[in-house]
Amino acid sequence: MVLQKKVVMVLGLAMMATALTTTPSFAESDQTAATSAAPIVQQDSPSTSEGQHQADDPETSSDKSSDAAEDQGKANPHGKSNTRMFGILPNNTTVENQSQVPPVGAREKFKMASMNTFDPYVYPFVGAIATLNRSYGSNMGEYFEQYAASLTDNMTGNFLTTAVLPSVLHQDPRYFELGSGGFLHRFAYAASRSIVTRSDRGHAQFNVSELAGNGIAAGISNLYYPSADRTLTATLSRWGMQVMWDTLSNELKEFWPDVRQKIHHRAGP
Repeated sequence: MVLQKKVVMVLGLAMMATALTTTPSFAESDQTAATSAAPIVQQDSPSTSEGQHQADDPETSSDKSSDAAEDQGKANPHGKSNTRMFGILPNNTTVENQSQVPPVGAREKFKMASMNTFDPYVYPFVGAIATLNRSYGSNMGEYFEQYAASLTDNMTGNFLTTAVLPSVLHQDPRYFELGSGGFLHRFAYAASRSIVTRSDRGHAQFNVSELAGNGIAAGISNLYYPSADRTLTATLSRWGMQVMWDTLSNELKEFWPDVRQKIHHRAGP
């Protein structure tokens, strides 16, 4: 039991250290890339007054607004939704527009895994999971052990299913929203994405990253769970629960645009 506590504490500390070091580095690299890719604007000659008249022209201003909107649409080249579901849940791996979406490389896959793992709203969600799963006991100290274990489960599963295996197997970890058809058809499509995924070239493939990734994560968890929870049944139960959560997440991603549209329609004039 002492060894198990030490393993859980070490994994928890390693995870927090990764959260503090990895996430800012992605943001810094994105900012650097954006800065380096920014075009150099040359200053116009002060003797040209025609440009000033064009700035005051309503038609020219309208054209500029249209260009700005077009540039804003191009700011997300991978078609991913950068909005939070219900304003809370992270939604970093959803593609709402499936037409001509370029593939993502290994770096982008690790970035998505990091964003999903270390998002601030993930921590209270893990707290709720730790409340339901009391493998270590019921007192406060044992709850924090369970919290560290559940947090490690989440981190391991996310990186294996979103970054590591998709990079090795050249599979796309994103969820591609269907967006059309009847409710049952879309519901079945979302549920099937835990079994069927896309390759980096856009072909349908068996979702080895999801199923094997969560299976490996469940096996790794036997290093820090109590001996009573290291049985084959308990390991398969943790694997099944993680696949279930991911499937429910796919359902939310599929129907969130519909919910969002209704919310905005009611909030409109």
